[in-house]
Amino acid sequence: MFTCRFVMLCCVILPSVGPTDGVLFAQNPALLGADNRANSDTKSVANDAASGGSSSELRLGAGDLLELKVFNAPELSGILRVSGAGEITVPLVGPTKVAGLTAEQAQKDIEQRLVSGGFLRDPHVNILVKEFASQGISVLGEVARPGIYPLLGSPRLFDALSAAGGTTNRAGKMVYVIHREHPSAGNAILLSQDPKRALAQNVFLHPGDTVMVSRAGIVYVSGDVKTPGGYVMNNDDSLTVLQALALAQGVNPTASTKNVRIIRRKDGKLQEIPVQLKQILAAKAPDIALENDDVLFVPNSASKSAARRSMESIVQVATGLAIYRR
Repeated sequence: MFTCRFVMLCCVILPSVGPTDGVLFAQNPALLGADNRANSDTKSVANDAASGGSSSELRLGAGDLLELKVFNAPELSGILRVSGAGEITVPLVGPTKVAGLTAEQAQKDIEQRLVSGGFLRDPHVNILVKEFASQGISVLGEVARPGIYPLLGSPRLFDALSAAGGTTNRAGKMVYVIHREHPSAGNAILLSQDPKRALAQNVFLHPGDTVMVSRAGIVYVSGDVKTPGGYVMNNDDSLTVLQALALAQGVNPTASTKNVRIIRRKDGKLQEIPVQLKQILAAKAPDIALENDDVLFVPNSASKSAARRSMESIVQVATGLAIYRR
């Protein structure tokens, strides 16, 4: 009687356990779906993730340091460096071409060679990449520490910029990503300060990519202003005469609104563009857009000779006093 009741109790309990497990497993896709809905504004990043390379897709190359392990055969194991010819020398097998292969492909190739050579019946080979010498990402341009960084796995643009110490105060908003295998298929990315747009611009990088951070343009303000110097222009923003004067904290009381001019270099020659500052301040004349390397000169009314300074001397003084500011 006791045995019968125990069997009946098990029959009641066991069916109730199965559906419970099924419900628990079904919760994971629901959570993933919620995450996807929360990240609907970053669809372009998700598309890049689908095509982005993972650590298993990294290709071996010359100079890489590998740790070879053969199960139950320690005499065949060791640390090997890929030669300039893209080969490693495996005991018993001899020189083996591994350049251009993934670690998994190289493992299978060595296992097949051990079997075909009659050395092992059922070998199990494992290759661990200790150093990637050929798969680094180059970060150049206006960054704190330009160089080559071995970012493995699935690195993104911001990972590379962070590894290089971030951008300098002279960096522009345009970043170029150049692929080693397809140089003509690079990306030009205009970085945004909007967090949602910045997430979409944080693209995946591939081994051998080059990240180039552009340098922002500079406008020089010289003459009778409070803080003469050079001021950074953002790549997607224009800088006008009034904005440049505002960055220079305005003109001094002794400044003259007459004979204000822009010194611009075109085709190796200096051009002088008059600025009707008094009319611009009174909103009777349109503000003038400045270009990269322009010099805005404000003369001193107390000295007529300042208004007659040569363009060459104005450019020399402006560039000599240049101070990069945001």
